[in-house]
Amino acid sequence: MPPVKHRFVQLLNRAQRATQRWIEGRPEAWEGISAAQVGLLFVLRSRGDAAIGEIAQDLGVAPAAVTNLSKRMQAAGLVERVADASDARLTRLRMTPTGLGAAELSRSALADLNSRLAAGFTKEELQTVARWLAQATALEDELPRD
Repeated sequence: MPPVKHRFVQLLNRAQRATQRWIEGRPEAWEGISAAQVGLLFVLRSRGDAAIGEIAQDLGVAPAAVTNLSKRMQAAGLVERVADASDARLTRLRMTPTGLGAAELSRSALADLNSRLAAGFTKEELQTVARWLAQATALEDELPRD
């Protein structure tokens, strides 16, 4: 019997599309915000406040992307800009009460999704999946930097 050939790239792309459709199918959980905005809110929820560069590093995007995203989020009342206490050149972002409410709605929906994705797997299997996804994510580190 020939070895099974896994089509990881195809499966990963299909999984990404399926999870995206699942997320988009629950608009009530997102309070009119995008997945990128949710990611930024989750960073701020874990940090309290953060500089643009710190957020960019956590999200794996360019600082300019965080700057543009945060401007839209500030206009929507989800975040506010605050001066850094120790470095006047730095601006930090902080979640507003509206942003905290949106993050909580999103967290609940994503907890449901994570629970569905983990169903039927052992803790060890899930650790393997997480390690595999981290390895796939690390491919980005091999790309040339602009």
